[in-house]
Amino acid sequence: MKQSSTGFTLIELLIVIAIIGILAAVALPFFEGYKVKAKLGEVMNAMSTVASSVSAYYHDNETFPSCPTINEVRTSLGVSLGSITRISGVSVANGVISVTIQNIHTLVDGKSLTLTPNPAGDSSLSWTWGWSADFPMHLRPKGN
Repeated sequence: MKQSSTGFTLIELLIVIAIIGILAAVALPFFEGYKVKAKLGEVMNAMSTVASSVSAYYHDNETFPSCPTINEVRTSLGVSLGSITRISGVSVANGVISVTIQNIHTLVDGKSLTLTPNPAGDSSLSWTWGWSADFPMHLRPKGN
């Protein structure tokens, strides 16, 4: 009687494990990059919220607010950033919103992002992103 063998050999299993290991080694750095971008998105959304409040203040008062600390941003502009743990400091001077980033990744922690208003002739505002000189090129905000 002939014996039938079913299942995988040890070599086949080792090859599959090696392939999974190689794929994981390639995918993990990309995954880390996407996590950093997602956390930076939280910072940029918070800055956009402040920009909306600065725009409203500008349209009501025809001048930009002066908010050198996060407390003034909360009281003068009514923006609560308490739940945003990725920003260590925020200020508004002449309409320019500046934040210092924290708790994201060593690539961007301690670096700054800015949003600068550009008043148009019809009293509307457009905004331009800025960043510190050592901000990684591939993580800089795109568009204006």
